[in-house]
Amino acid sequence: MPAKNSVKIYLENSYYHIYNRGAGKRKIFFDEEDYKVFVHYLKKYLDKNSPYSFFDKIRLLAYCLMPNHFHFLIYQSDKKGIVKLMRSLSISYAMYFNKKYKNSGTIFQGIYKAVLIDSDEQLIHLSRYIHLNPKELTSNWQKYLFSSYSSYLESTQLEWINPKPVLDFFKRDKENFSYKSFVEKTDVGLKEKLKEVAID
Repeated sequence: MPAKNSVKIYLENSYYHIYNRGAGKRKIFFDEEDYKVFVHYLKKYLDKNSPYSFFDKIRLLAYCLMPNHFHFLIYQSDKKGIVKLMRSLSISYAMYFNKKYKNSGTIFQGIYKAVLIDSDEQLIHLSRYIHLNPKELTSNWQKYLFSSYSSYLESTQLEWINPKPVLDFFKRDKENFSYKSFVEKTDVGLKEKLKEVAID
């Protein structure tokens, strides 16, 4: 039987949770340079000003990089958008990683997982789930560098991250309805809301 979310159904104009972890649950990021290189490749393939960009096919709404796994919330307008992004990103980072650490073979636990988001509720709770991940690492998780959370709270936006589809659900001028309050103060259980959408 295939692993959970390894069988993918790719649709146009749809949202997906993309995630993967290191082979054998081993680390894929050992130091700050590793995280920065991975982010560099994300920007390379997602910034509309990059000659290598898939901007016309895909948009990144949220992300978080953890020592042994990563999460993306993605919108694709083209059926092949995710496939093209993940192939380019995985190959580029694996080449860097293997050269730096004198490693050979795959660094990821099989092919990435992808699950279709089928409701607005899943969309906003998945963004919350992704942004809460760094709580496992640090008490100052709100300022974690390798997450898109700051792009949701600051007025200055990055070209390669698009929080608008999520933020449009919130009235940012009222604290009780802000995205920040939703992420940091909401008591609603994530497991109940996300079910098969979250990482296995």
